[in-house]
Amino acid sequence: MYQYDAIDHQIVNQRVAQFRDQVSRWKSGELSDDEFRPLRLQNGLYLQRHAPMLRIAVPYGMMNTTQLRKLAFIARTYDKGYGHFTTRQNIQFNWPKVEDTPEILAHLAEVEMHAIQTSGSCVRNITTDQYAGVAADELIDPRPLAEILRQWSTFHPEFAFLPRKFKIAISGTQEDRALTWFHDIGLHLQVVEGEIGFRVLVGGGLGRTPIRGQVLREFLPWQHLLTYCEAILRVYNLEGRRDNAYKSRIKILVQALGIEAFAKLVDAEWAHLKDGPATITQAEFDRVAGHFGAPAYEPTPAYEMHSEKGFKNWVDRNTSTHKRAGYTTVTLSLKKHGIPPGDISAKQMEIVADLADQFSFGELRISHEQNIILADVKRSELFSVWQIARNSGLATPNLGLLTGVICCPGGDFCEQANAKSIPLAGAIQARFDDLDYLFDIGEVDLNISGCINACGHHHVGHIGVLGVDKNDAEFYQITLGGRQGNTAQVGKIIGPALPAGETPDAITRIIDTYLKHRHADERFIDTFDRIGIAPFKEQVYVGRTRNPAKPEFFEAA
Repeated sequence: MYQYDAIDHQIVNQRVAQFRDQVSRWKSGELSDDEFRPLRLQNGLYLQRHAPMLRIAVPYGMMNTTQLRKLAFIARTYDKGYGHFTTRQNIQFNWPKVEDTPEILAHLAEVEMHAIQTSGSCVRNITTDQYAGVAADELIDPRPLAEILRQWSTFHPEFAFLPRKFKIAISGTQEDRALTWFHDIGLHLQVVEGEIGFRVLVGGGLGRTPIRGQVLREFLPWQHLLTYCEAILRVYNLEGRRDNAYKSRIKILVQALGIEAFAKLVDAEWAHLKDGPATITQAEFDRVAGHFGAPAYEPTPAYEMHSEKGFKNWVDRNTSTHKRAGYTTVTLSLKKHGIPPGDISAKQMEIVADLADQFSFGELRISHEQNIILADVKRSELFSVWQIARNSGLATPNLGLLTGVICCPGGDFCEQANAKSIPLAGAIQARFDDLDYLFDIGEVDLNISGCINACGHHHVGHIGVLGVDKNDAEFYQITLGGRQGNTAQVGKIIGPALPAGETPDAITRIIDTYLKHRHADERFIDTFDRIGIAPFKEQVYVGRTRNPAKPEFFEAA
């Protein structure tokens, strides 16, 4: 993974000193709350419902064990002993004190981490596939180019105050696992007639107006990545709306102009940038790629897979094929029933660090599904990894299953949330706690967001749940048929929102309807595509009638 050079260290340390002074001036009253707000947001510090929240960048989801142990130290020293991994591959601490944040940032700088550009109207964390570099279906390793994008976009003076936040994702595999279709810019690495380049997508996003991105350019040679992205951002910076926060994302601009007109503006801007100083040279690519070489893989001995049922279930669900014979990738589940999805304790962080040091060359990944990946584990050592993970609450075999919920912090923490996400996730997990039944149900993606900002990516869940506020009561709107991957699309709303107490029952009815109609070994999403939304809607609202006084409500018949 990338390592800081002297300039990186200098810049990050200067930012820490700068923010330490800003916090001191705010505490003394020299800076007002309004003056301090943009300064703290530039350093990843939010004021949430009950306490500040600090979001720390994990570039393209990669970190080493020294960094994870530092996060454990921060969780234990400055928070309540845990952190929360997000759908942007970052980590959040929900309980730090504002006056402690400069010290936290100083600790992060010691291990080459920071919170810069994890908030604000700027280019956010560059994300990619959690299996980058080891996936069996990988065409090109995206990590060097993701790092080049990160270096280019961090502190870019022209893009520090965009109309709104801006997110870029890059995929280098046959199957898109980076949700590229729903990013402001999505990048698909590909090889065309022996030349490496990108299919460039633009204008995707979730939130209040979920839109699948459109292809802006079918093939862009890799050398022009920065200049072309700069042209896109310049057009957005000039033409994007700043008068309405709900209409300020690039997806709204692309829809308003149309993709052809938008492309003409980008090409006109690119004409001033193409082949300029930001063109990536082979020497620069090789320099950065040198930080992402393959680890020292060893010949793996013959072995016999352990026959214990629990272990076999875990291997089937939580491991995936590695491009190197004798190795596999392991997903450590942060979806243990009864624990908020994505949460990890300081003790667990240290256990994961030990596992990575012992079994995976000292590195780990964070997925946008809010789990942790050990990328390079010998198959002969899987049983040892499983035993440690199981004893630490990190081996729930629910990857891709109904209880492997993607979930934002919701109303328990976030001031923007309309409803709680975590209790609903727990209630659904409790309903489907029987592993045999869960395996029989098969692959179902369940995503929960506490508000329209869609941090839980509910629009792309096979089953999506959105918290809404109706007359100061928590209700939940359900969508079906969403998906990520190469055929990514937004789910369809099945009907009016349901009261919080009835939503777990609705999920149960949806699953029962699927099991009733599915063909042998048919996945939930395939059954949904075949029979449509009507049978699910009928069962969810059975026995309920509309309230004439409040048409958006249903009542028990």
